[in-house]
Amino acid sequence: MDFLRNFLDKIKPNFQKGGKLEKLHSVFDGVETLLFVPNETAKKETHIRDVVDSKRTMIVVITSMLPLLLFGMYNVGHQHFLAIGQEMNFFGTFFYGFLAVLPIIVVVHAVGLGIEFIIAQIKGHEVHEGGLVTSFIIPLIVPIDTPLWMIAVATAFAVIFAKEIFGGTGMNIFNVALIARAFLFFAYPASMSGDHVWVRTKAAFGFGGGETVDAFSGATPLGQISTAADESVGMVNVLGEPISLWQAILGLIPGSIGETSLLFIVFGAILLLVTKVASWKIMFSVFAGGAIVGMLFNWIGPDTAMAHLPWYKHLMFGGFAFGAVFMATDPVTSARTETGKWIYGFLIGAFAIFIRVLNPGYPEGMMFAILLMNAFAPFIDSYVVDANIKKRLKRSQKSEIRIKN
Repeated sequence: MDFLRNFLDKIKPNFQKGGKLEKLHSVFDGVETLLFVPNETAKKETHIRDVVDSKRTMIVVITSMLPLLLFGMYNVGHQHFLAIGQEMNFFGTFFYGFLAVLPIIVVVHAVGLGIEFIIAQIKGHEVHEGGLVTSFIIPLIVPIDTPLWMIAVATAFAVIFAKEIFGGTGMNIFNVALIARAFLFFAYPASMSGDHVWVRTKAAFGFGGGETVDAFSGATPLGQISTAADESVGMVNVLGEPISLWQAILGLIPGSIGETSLLFIVFGAILLLVTKVASWKIMFSVFAGGAIVGMLFNWIGPDTAMAHLPWYKHLMFGGFAFGAVFMATDPVTSARTETGKWIYGFLIGAFAIFIRVLNPGYPEGMMFAILLMNAFAPFIDSYVVDANIKKRLKRSQKSEIRIKN
């Protein structure tokens, strides 16, 4: 690392004012502060001296999602070879998934971070670190068969209209990655739904590929439940074979690239909670809200398979767990007050299950629930603050009365 530090110090004058490359100062600063903790502090007002800056926090978030990405690559290959009826070893399965997912990662980072760097350069600002997490999340929440040009358009739309137009990182109202997915869902619904967008059957850079087997169906577990006649119909894999509980927990099922594995989502949640990067109150209350509403529908819900789906399976399948851990806890778009975090999280979980059960055409629900509560998060915080002010005012008035008496 000393060599890298010395190298950056050597070329740094070229990017400072008066240097040959001063117009690229924001680009250099973004790379330098990503690799090393800045040695500068605030010039005025009270500030906290701490090595854990926002870039370090974002790196923890990315680290917590990295196992999901790697497993997602393996699962993409696993679903592919199941669908074409071929057996493949572990490394061949992972390699196919790696080749299939890599172009999505490259496109999202090139478009998302490219726009971030351009805007930072135009404004003369530092490159905001939030773009790293956004560019990492988007590949995890899209179907593997989504065309790259659609992903590029959605990424550009989200970064520009959901983030930069509000003032950049820390100013956005809605979760940027979810806006990209919502854009894809409404602009190109055929590429975001159905039975075949979740499993890729064509070759990836000449590797893999082949004719699908006759019984092939790439429907996700939630997709199967939403169209089932009753809850007794079991969930099956792409070959029509029953999905075991372990396969569901591990994530060997069709779905978005990084949303299928409950096991690795739990590992990521533990890291975020141990490092105190994410709020345990939001995370817990999302699952609590989903579980309570799920049990409520099990008890008095309509006579549909989705309503009678056991509450714990609601938390396991689809994007519920991923959204609760990595998206609902976004510190920029979530509630800030401690009481507000409980309310915010609970309503996300509750609305997600409401949407799933009462809207058969959209069996997911988590995306809309989080975006809806992003909009109401400031209102929730305002309500909590006003309630605290009134409570303290009443307490003060009672104290004054006691003193007078």
